Amino acid sequence: MADRLISKEGRPSIVPRGLPKPFWGDFYHSWLNASWPRVLFGVSCVYLLVNLVFAIFYLLSGGIENARPGSFSDAFFFSVQTIATIGYGHMSPLSLPAHLLVTVESFFGITGVAMMTGLMFAKFARPTSRVMWSEVCVVTMMDGVPALMFRVANARGNQVVEAQIRVGLMRDELTSEGQSIRRIHDLKLVRSSSALFVLSWLVVHPIRPDSPLYGASEETLRDSRSLLFVSLTGLDETFNQTINARHAYEPGEIFWGRRFVDIMGQLPGGGTGIDYEKFHQTHDAPLTKTP
Repeated sequence: MADRLISKEGRPSIVPRGLPKPFWGDFYHSWLNASWPRVLFGVSCVYLLVNLVFAIFYLLSGGIENARPGSFSDAFFFSVQTIATIGYGHMSPLSLPAHLLVTVESFFGITGVAMMTGLMFAKFARPTSRVMWSEVCVVTMMDGVPALMFRVANARGNQVVEAQIRVGLMRDELTSEGQSIRRIHDLKLVRSSSALFVLSWLVVHPIRPDSPLYGASEETLRDSRSLLFVSLTGLDETFNQTINARHAYEPGEIFWGRRFVDIMGQLPGGGTGIDYEKFHQTHDAPLTKTP
């Protein structure tokens, strides 16, 4: 669907309008959410800009020993040495204005390094999940009733304890007054929690008469602009912190009358293995409706 409200990664794609956008008020939140390329590019730009500004001030004030008169490069590299407290000893301040600028820049460098160290550590220490979701959902028979299924796996291979998963259905409906409204329904799962999420997890929702998906088809889901969204939370044993992951499926990613290929099997040398190369594969499976 062109107007998909939630991306496959579970992030809203709706553009908010009319909300205030305080830059500094959400700086820390934006920093943690920004990608590493954007963070490194931003830090590099700020570092160069600060040194360029101080280099201009050094040129205007003068008083740098062994610096060539009017040399912007000498002033720039003197600023780099000052803000990083390198002090090679070749260039040094002579005049009072130069000493004052060095004092200001040294203080700026010390506080800047302290702040940047904390921000970098917070970004590095932030726990992240590596959850692999099946590319599609399937609807097939299980225990005599149709069931919606999808797979989820812990791609990191460590232990995630007390994992919880929730599945919701978002679709357009009409109220009794004839007003169009976008409703969210929770889907009941055969197993919504796992004491130990290490390998693979097959999530199953039986489509019984009390299910919001009862009597639905790919056409009705498309007409109602339906969307399945999934949320998984758990405690990462390595970080001892809560992690979360999200995903979303649209009607075209729900295959009716299909079943996932079995990924578990015996290894040649003994023991049981999981073949993740078959994680997304499906095959035909009869889908007969219960009376």
